[in-house]
Amino acid sequence: MAFVIGGLICVIGQLLMDLTPLTPAHVLVLFVVLGGVLSGLGLYQPLVDIGGAGATVPLPGFGHSLVSGTIEEVNKVGFWGIFSGAVKSTATGITAAVFFGLMMAIVFNPKG
Repeated sequence: MAFVIGGLICVIGQLLMDLTPLTPAHVLVLFVVLGGVLSGLGLYQPLVDIGGAGATVPLPGFGHSLVSGTIEEVNKVGFWGIFSGAVKSTATGITAAVFFGLMMAIVFNPKG
């Protein structure tokens, strides 16, 4: 099911870029926000339960992680959880992206 769910998310993104004037940056933002909104409404977790990594690895999964981490932290510590929840729930992924981006920049010596 991970392959099916992840594939459907990718197909939707590709169709949005091919059939609308949306750029890849627009689709990126749209997917992250949509994942966050669906998570806040409680509609994304059932998709994660069915699709596993197929729902958590693509961009809507990042929005889901931001919102679900924030909700969890607000339930634990109250108001201040708004500021710390998203950071705690996504720190590993963000750190990995920065680290591997830096490694690729060092190895391949980009020209820009």
